[in-house]
Amino acid sequence: MSQPVAKQTINEEKMHAFLGKVVSDFGASLSSVLGFIGLKLGLYDALADSDGMTSEELAAKTGTNERYIREWLLNQASGDYLSYDAATGKYSMLPEQREALTDESSPYFVGGGFYVVKAMVNAQPRIAELFRSGGGMHWGDHDPDLFVGTEKFFRPGYSAFLTTQWIPALNGIEEKLKAGAKIADIGCGHGASTVVMAKAFPKSEYFGFDSHPDSIEIAKERAAKAGIADRSAFATARADDFPDNKYDLICFFDCLHDMGDPVGALKHSRECLAPNGSVLIVEPMAGNTPEENFNPIGRTFSAASTLCCTPNAIAQGGSALGAVATEDKLRSAAMGGGFTSFERVAETPFNRVFEARA
Repeated sequence: MSQPVAKQTINEEKMHAFLGKVVSDFGASLSSVLGFIGLKLGLYDALADSDGMTSEELAAKTGTNERYIREWLLNQASGDYLSYDAATGKYSMLPEQREALTDESSPYFVGGGFYVVKAMVNAQPRIAELFRSGGGMHWGDHDPDLFVGTEKFFRPGYSAFLTTQWIPALNGIEEKLKAGAKIADIGCGHGASTVVMAKAFPKSEYFGFDSHPDSIEIAKERAAKAGIADRSAFATARADDFPDNKYDLICFFDCLHDMGDPVGALKHSRECLAPNGSVLIVEPMAGNTPEENFNPIGRTFSAASTLCCTPNAIAQGGSALGAVATEDKLRSAAMGGGFTSFERVAETPFNRVFEARA
């Protein structure tokens, strides 16, 4: 029989510091919901187009209720998402706030995260039950704003780094894409990564695959709007059964860790590669030990992994790599899939970028 743990003396200073952190997290969690509302209702956009507004002015411009807007503005300024001028009673946005919250073309845009958080919070009742049952939850069963938010959150990074840093870091792949190659985008979602590549390398052919049919339909719309429909094709397929077209490049953008059988997915990719082809694997930033993830990035991705990534992999019958999979585990998956080379070729604050070659 285990002995009871002796009660330890509480350090009042440490206790108050901890309580302050918890209250700060309460405020951040609730404010994230208000950030989502600000995006949905165009509140940030309206402020970004002005030199400053009162609650009455913002409500009038956006067709919203002033009493709600008054509270929303106070909340946003208290979290430093907006700036407040006490002399005029007006709220405004600094250049940094404006770019991060309203400019979807900027690599600093973070607005998609509010959609993701809102959607994952909505999954909480089901996820709590899965903690007991050990079951899973498929990607397609989530709040649809998860799919919207994922595209919005990751697209800025793809636009900034995919064709300027990540592909150039691969072994001879950039030259092939410039000359004309075949590229498969596995787990393509709404096709943001496919569109970025197709615009940069117009002589190549692009094939996007995803197991979520609704996302594939949106990807087709995105391709048509971007003017790349004539050299791209999208289809519903799993990572272990997409068509074999002998691709020069096969990409997994922030999705390998979500799969029930990542080894099987990589094995199929190796079989579908053209000679001297490469597999590009982009994964969330994570450390090789638990303590290396004790930071804001690790906290965010481990939460997303618990609420979405791991349940999806388990729903597919897998053991689940998780969004904070170590580099060693990713390398093991690649070697298990038959690759002989696995190398980290680039990174950003949010991502690790790997190349696997047969």
